[in-house]
Amino acid sequence: MSTPLSPTARTTVQRGRHRVVSDREVLHGFLAEALVAHVGVVVGDHPVVLPCAYAVDLTGPDEGGSLYLHGSVASVWLRHAIGSTVCVTVTELDGLVAARSAFNHSMNYRSAVVIGRARLVEDEAERARALDLVVDQMVPGRAATLRPSTRKELAATAVLAVPLHEASMKARAGGPGDEPEDVAAGTWGGHVPLRRVAGEAVPAPEAKGPVPADVAARVRGLAGR
Repeated sequence: MSTPLSPTARTTVQRGRHRVVSDREVLHGFLAEALVAHVGVVVGDHPVVLPCAYAVDLTGPDEGGSLYLHGSVASVWLRHAIGSTVCVTVTELDGLVAARSAFNHSMNYRSAVVIGRARLVEDEAERARALDLVVDQMVPGRAATLRPSTRKELAATAVLAVPLHEASMKARAGGPGDEPEDVAAGTWGGHVPLRRVAGEAVPAPEAKGPVPADVAARVRGLAGR
């Protein structure tokens, strides 16, 4: 059975509890769909939050599954993250909410927070799988079509794993929550749906042949076709 979300005090939502998502499987589906994570880590005497490509392996060796991040071995933030507690957030913006008062303006969104100790992935098989998953997060099936990474490329790349156990998720959908007197005043209220849309794939100048099936499928999926 799926473990409920917010298993610890650090990931228990204190405000906006009516927007809490308590089903861990919903979190898994959201993380499979999104594309960019933001990683918060303390570097020296100050915090740093940086965008990062990521991937998830629900069968990974960490508690609750593994969330993988990667970067250059020369990255200062990455070196500080190893063995430290980090905060990983993933957000998708789904709409703009125009209310009848400034106070009630909002956004529709899905957002996840994962907190845990970042582990340096040293096992070669796990590293290879994690890097393939990061590629496939962007274009599903792409990793299997590529040449193997060289020893030089692998030596320049570090992979971190964060347990998925300690996580929370919130979501908002629909229109504004206005006061009755504001609705009665007649000001327009509503929301503007937003979604990711992919354009047609643009070949590199030296590319040969048609757009490969994995890329074409990704374009169709993002375009809702």
